[in-house]
Amino acid sequence: MKQITLLSTIWLLILSINPIFAQHARFATEGIIEFEKSVNMHAQIKKYINKDNEFYFIPVFEQYKKTKPQFRVLKSTLSFSKDKTLFNPAPADESDRSWFSDIPATTQNNIVFTDLSANTSITQKTVFEETFLIRDSTRKINWKITSETRDIAGYPCRRANAIIMDSIYVVAFYTDEIPVSGGPESFTGLPGMILGVALPHENMSWFAKLVTDKSLPPGTLVAPKKGKVTDNKGLLDTLMKVMKNWGSYAQHSLKSFLM
Repeated sequence: MKQITLLSTIWLLILSINPIFAQHARFATEGIIEFEKSVNMHAQIKKYINKDNEFYFIPVFEQYKKTKPQFRVLKSTLSFSKDKTLFNPAPADESDRSWFSDIPATTQNNIVFTDLSANTSITQKTVFEETFLIRDSTRKINWKITSETRDIAGYPCRRANAIIMDSIYVVAFYTDEIPVSGGPESFTGLPGMILGVALPHENMSWFAKLVTDKSLPPGTLVAPKKGKVTDNKGLLDTLMKVMKNWGSYAQHSLKSFLM
């Protein structure tokens, strides 16, 4: 009788704690992730101030600091299946606009469709007044997975580090509870969904705020079609020609457009 009572007690304990372990028992292979991009506007604006423009830039910047928050937050969604993703920025809040709102790094210019099984991507990219449709292979990122972990949007994530474009340091956090090798923008290639990306030296980050595990309606994961067709090299060549006389402004803008 005592043995039966003990077994019953153990079973009740298992039932009571089971929801904790079952929170993500079903590994999501389809759904929608809501991301927020956070940009340190103060750090970004400072990159564009130099001895040639400080006379008028500094007063405008000082006024900006009095009227606007230091961090600009932009929203986006990543729809995903087991082998395809679609990153789609939400329209920016017009009330948040300022004289510095069009700095490339402080905006979201890309709609990114990724075919993970084929390692290809199609990106609709807005560059000032022109739109490009970039068809190319996915960016190869040599990730170094670490032992550091953190929780993002209710999912346990592991940290990975990398360098892209020769000089941009990337910190990413992925979860193997979403066994899809995707992520926001063009960040892919880890053994699970990337729910957080930080570019510390570029003063920006993307972090998931909500993951909705659900079946997607047919036709959700469709590649963008608008824009002048090119590839990454073609875009680089075009930008280099346009910006060859732009000085330091070109360096910062070019990096943002190619990211």
